[in-house]
Amino acid sequence: MSDNLTLPANETRDPAQSLPAAGLTHATLPSLVGRTRAGIAAALDDIGVPLKEQRMRTGQIWNWLYHHGVADFAEIKNVGKDLKSALEARFTLARPTVSAAQVSKDGTRKWLVRMPSTGPRDKGAEIECVYIPEADRGTLCVSSQVGCTLTCTFCHTGTQKLVRNLTTEEIVAQLVVARDMLGDFPGRTRPTDGLLPGDGSRFVSNVVFMGMGEPLYNLGAVSDAIDTIADGDGLSLGRRRITVSTSGVVPEIGPLGSRTNSMLAISLHAVRDDLRNELVPLNRKYPIAALLDACRGYPGLSNARRITFEYVMLKGVNDSDAEARELVRLLKGIPAKINLIPFNPWPGTRYECSDWDRIERFSDIVFRAGYASPVRTPRGRDILAACGQLKSETEKLSARARLMLDEADAADARRA
Repeated sequence: MSDNLTLPANETRDPAQSLPAAGLTHATLPSLVGRTRAGIAAALDDIGVPLKEQRMRTGQIWNWLYHHGVADFAEIKNVGKDLKSALEARFTLARPTVSAAQVSKDGTRKWLVRMPSTGPRDKGAEIECVYIPEADRGTLCVSSQVGCTLTCTFCHTGTQKLVRNLTTEEIVAQLVVARDMLGDFPGRTRPTDGLLPGDGSRFVSNVVFMGMGEPLYNLGAVSDAIDTIADGDGLSLGRRRITVSTSGVVPEIGPLGSRTNSMLAISLHAVRDDLRNELVPLNRKYPIAALLDACRGYPGLSNARRITFEYVMLKGVNDSDAEARELVRLLKGIPAKINLIPFNPWPGTRYECSDWDRIERFSDIVFRAGYASPVRTPRGRDILAACGQLKSETEKLSARARLMLDEADAADARRA
């Protein structure tokens, strides 16, 4: 079969086909970045690729886009010039724009990413995604919504109103942007600042849906994005390396597992409904008992595929010995690990982080009951990239918030 574009027998090539479609300029052409296989096939159908060729052509473009990370159709080697010209006339391989990039003193990176405009009234959605490097892995924290609808009182993102859901393409594009920025595609140059895994593995080895938004309120796009990210011919991240975190949208927990086979994390943060109603208002609709019942029925749940329960440590709020023991009682029979998260301050918050001795005592109670209870090391606090700090607007820290961060860093230094 020829590598050149084959047109249907009743069509001839018009020179005008080498120009963008009416009303579009090269700057506003839609990008193929982030598209599913079906989305790429639809693009090929739009430019007249015969149905019998679409599967093969989709596979070729898919591999060059997601495995090699090409940013220009000219870089694709096994597709003829006619097809590349037709694609260039109607589409691009452009990525979202990185409006700002910050590197924390601990090596964490935060990118403010602006998505392409969706219309004359949209200047382009802004979201934040965070890259957390360790010696043997690199975790990318991606967003699923612009803003958030949940208004969790301890979370900075919750202070920003929901603007809209991100599309599948916009979710996947965050991983493509991260791999671009990190030189994580074959033959690319790695950055010289910050930290990267040193064991020879890919720089982005794990993805967590723990950025802006509630993923289960955007389950369709999140599921399609996971399929694209996990496809072995492209970005190729195993599903056990993809974790979706929810604040407890109970009806969608089972469908998430059935549809994606991803790992599950639950933002729990309290062991009593009255307190969780305050910290996580969604609890008023789906209380703790209903949430844990959904967890017990999560597809594929086993000791090898445990649910992670996230518990932010708030001084004098949820950090007593009695609450640690109640947490153990609630989770009985659920294969689980418990991530204890020191609260990360942000401008205007009324909460404080639990004292370190109190966190260690809480962790010890949970550990002695048989649960792994790691205390998550705060990462990227100095650039507001830590858990609960993401917000798409750039804001100056208030004097009080800066003091809180400085005190937290000093405490970390004393423990080191």
